[in-house]
Amino acid sequence: MIRIGVLGPVGSGKTTLIEFLTEYLVRKEGLSVGIITNDVVSSHDALRIYQNLVLKQRLIPKENVIGIVTGGCPHTAIREDPSTNLRALETLMKRTSLDVVFIESGGDNVMSTFSPLLADYTIFVLDTAAGDKYPGKGGLGIQESDLLVINKIDLAPFVGADLEKMKKDAEKIRKDKPTVFVSLKTGDGLDDLIKIIRSELELEGLIRS
Repeated sequence: MIRIGVLGPVGSGKTTLIEFLTEYLVRKEGLSVGIITNDVVSSHDALRIYQNLVLKQRLIPKENVIGIVTGGCPHTAIREDPSTNLRALETLMKRTSLDVVFIESGGDNVMSTFSPLLADYTIFVLDTAAGDKYPGKGGLGIQESDLLVINKIDLAPFVGADLEKMKKDAEKIRKDKPTVFVSLKTGDGLDDLIKIIRSELELEGLIRS
């Protein structure tokens, strides 16, 4: 089993990314997926996932989704004190055999990271609607995540975001770590995203090349 942590600012597309990857992994790769969401004040994301993936598409059983209301600083629950998430993970593992567990952080800033006790692989999600400055500003989340996903590239022309600048800044900050530019709405760049995720799952022995 691999535990994939997904983090990034509010509204960047974390939940949508998890829904897309879950549909791909279940339908195309035949894997079993569990999902844990974190939010400061509500279980909104877990409810959305339940409605979309459990009720509408019937991709995963309801017991494979757990929503955590942290009631405090988002990154504390995934880094400084991940005990609540670790208990949720243990609960999921007792319920069923899982290949992949997505753990979604509450929306946070570029300094947020996952404790290695909680996540084996991390994805940081940015979006162009916030402008093109963030890759260049760096921050632990952007620098240390295994994969940087820059979402909503379809909106870049409307908000004056320079994708080439974002690409160069990401390459400089992240060295040899991968960055993908996607639109989860239009589908642009998703083949590149899937290729990277498949490569990681192959290394884990969960799928064959």
